[in-house]
Amino acid sequence: MKINKKHLLLTFLLPVQIILIQLAAENPAFIEKYYSNGIYPPISSFLRIILGWIPFSVGDILLAFGLFIFIRFIFRLIKTRFKNFIPKIVHFTAILSVIYFCFYLFWGLNYYREPLAKNLNYQQKEYTTEQLQKVTAHVIEKLNEYQYKITKNDTLKVENPYSQKEMYTMAISGYDNLSKDFPQLKYQYKSVKSSLMSLLQTYNRTAGYLNPLTGEAQVNDKLPKTSYPTTTCHEMAHQIGFAAENEANFVGFLAANYNDDLYFKYASYRMALGYCISELRKRDQNLSQELWKTVHKGILKDFSASYTFWQQYKNPFEPILKKGYNVYLKANKQDKGVQSYNYVVDLFISYFEVSIPSLNS
Repeated sequence: MKINKKHLLLTFLLPVQIILIQLAAENPAFIEKYYSNGIYPPISSFLRIILGWIPFSVGDILLAFGLFIFIRFIFRLIKTRFKNFIPKIVHFTAILSVIYFCFYLFWGLNYYREPLAKNLNYQQKEYTTEQLQKVTAHVIEKLNEYQYKITKNDTLKVENPYSQKEMYTMAISGYDNLSKDFPQLKYQYKSVKSSLMSLLQTYNRTAGYLNPLTGEAQVNDKLPKTSYPTTTCHEMAHQIGFAAENEANFVGFLAANYNDDLYFKYASYRMALGYCISELRKRDQNLSQELWKTVHKGILKDFSASYTFWQQYKNPFEPILKKGYNVYLKANKQDKGVQSYNYVVDLFISYFEVSIPSLNS
């Protein structure tokens, strides 16, 4: 069996692409102008237009098919006792080269764009514990307010009444409102779907993901509903070009908070509290405990229910999958890996201090 010349060329192009991507990563201004605000928007819009109307996840089917092909490849390789090993490996590497190219062209280069803080003109610097305390106290105040507006009783747990599909549609109005203050965060052409692999996602503690090859936002439909609005808005943030997890968290918070629906507003501050209180606990455990006492009992029940939900899916493979995802994030300029999600607190503090000047006093 001879080596296919096209396969050989594509294989040769893989390391070339890797080098070019690394060079591009050193020029975020170029990526921001010519990719994130240049060719990416029409590419992503096109993918959402042609696939958004399909009621099921095309991306999940492609992933399943790809996994099947990979397993079949390994099986046949072993069955034939590695006959024609080199041509087969070249063929396999050629496929990887095409996938690598599509990943970065269709979405992945957004990992190397300029920081969102710069885009929003936030003058970020290392925040103090006092700043974190004030912002956390404000977040608790707003969360308590929305919990009480919904339940009329501070001891009752919030029960989100909407279906997943209803929330996918409702999320768009939040982005519509948001774009009036932040035009760069405009969202068009919905393509948000429940993942066909939600159970598997639950076992690996994944709330959702963006399929970069199809542009679809996939949401785990087994999630507790009180966190569903922000997860949906988070994945939509990935769709409009914010690849970094902390930035997608922040845009997701804004979109849910700008929504007119109380359950979306509640979800936004619920997410913000989770990150803020976690960071405060690392700095001053006693202070975090004091603030935690001011949270309504109904909200505490909500957090407890969420913790119980995730605990029942705990499994020995989770740490391995987490390490794999950690490597992936670090390879794409998120040096802290999964801890990158927590960097959203920097953006929260910048946002609240700008929007609520009294927090600076």
